[in-house]
Amino acid sequence: MADIDALKARIKTLNARATQAKMDLHDLSEDLPIGWQRIPELSARAHQLYAELTAAREELKAAGG
Repeated sequence: MADIDALKARIKTLNARATQAKMDLHDLSEDLPIGWQRIPELSARAHQLYAELTAAREELKAAGG
């Protein structure tokens, strides 16, 4: 049970970080063309966080949580 609780806490943290990354992309898009150089950096970070979040959710589902 402790593993499931730890995984739920990790998912909560990842979800917050992924949401912030999404908002960072949104803010950047509103300011374009200013800051266009940051598109690869911000999109890669958002992609990585959402990949980790998806994997953690699948792990929780497999664990029965």
